[in-house]
Amino acid sequence: MKQGTTLFLKLAVFLIGTPILALCIFLLPQIASEAIEQAQKGAQLGYVVIGILLAMYGSAIPFFIALYQAFKLLSYIDKNKAFSELSVRALKKIKNCAILISILYVVALPLVFIIAQWDDAPGLVLIGMVIVGASLVVAVFAAVLQRLLQEAITIKSENDLTV
Repeated sequence: MKQGTTLFLKLAVFLIGTPILALCIFLLPQIASEAIEQAQKGAQLGYVVIGILLAMYGSAIPFFIALYQAFKLLSYIDKNKAFSELSVRALKKIKNCAILISILYVVALPLVFIIAQWDDAPGLVLIGMVIVGASLVVAVFAAVLQRLLQEAITIKSENDLTV
């Protein structure tokens, strides 16, 4: 039963990463080339779009690191090493990646606001705030799990010493 559950979660991690990878490979370069073309023509909005794209590409790196750490965490569960320092380290890396993603999108929010004002689309700012909020939720959840796991490891090691 446990193998099937972790296999399903590993598949989910893979399926989460696939559209983001496709976005980074196919759609964002097209947007970047159009933005560079606009910037070369003297449009200020092209520079704003380039700034947002840099934040998006910059956030893709910690996103994939966090997905890899989640995959490793599931592998530790398969190997009955869930209550180990390796799991605590993986959760810490996931937490740090989520915080970094939040910071990158908070920095990019003023640029998103400029585009939202230009295009009269206030929903863009809301989307940026949802991304920040979601990554902060992931960071808090990972921090709570990290702390609980560390305490469980401590209790387990104390019990092993008393027996």
